[in-house]
Amino acid sequence: MPEVLVPAARWPRWVENFEAAHGPAALAVVDGALVGTAPDGSRFAARLPFSASYDGPARADALLADLTPPPEWGVLLVRKGGFAIARLAGTEVTASKVGQRHVQGRTKAGGQSQQRFARRRANQARQAYEAAAEHAARLLEGVPLVVTGGDRSAVAEVLDDPRLRGLSVCGRFFAVPDPRRAQLDQTIADAQSLVVDVVNAG
Repeated sequence: MPEVLVPAARWPRWVENFEAAHGPAALAVVDGALVGTAPDGSRFAARLPFSASYDGPARADALLADLTPPPEWGVLLVRKGGFAIARLAGTEVTASKVGQRHVQGRTKAGGQSQQRFARRRANQARQAYEAAAEHAARLLEGVPLVVTGGDRSAVAEVLDDPRLRGLSVCGRFFAVPDPRRAQLDQTIADAQSLVVDVVNAG
């Protein structure tokens, strides 16, 4: 089932385009999502971001009215060699930090040389995760919800820091490339978008 992210500003037009292609959709609220079923059998299921459940009227405009970010939340993106962190109040970024740490790539050497290289690479990765955790603990202190992305194992390493275990991870995971400012800004926008699963009748 294809999944698309639809920002609030695009949602009314998205529904119009769906109905133009498939016919008027019958709307219902099912398992916390707004589900639309067209006469040709095509359907969509639109979910609120931040793992929120929708229980309002079965109307597209009513779903849009519930599309508001939490009062306090954060974004944590981590990969080997890089991290990007933001703290937000609603839609406003109140603090952020982007950092890179050198982690060597893989080597084709064998034997003891490869073992030394692997240890060095592991140490560099650990130092990078420690740096990310240090900044995350400072920037995200008191934040109840965090959206994550990058590399799952790297994010798990950082969140394992005792200072971050109070964070509650919400929403979808964003598999972004090396975290830079552009990826952080895009993830902040994507994290606030509707998550829509679409099935087109074949």
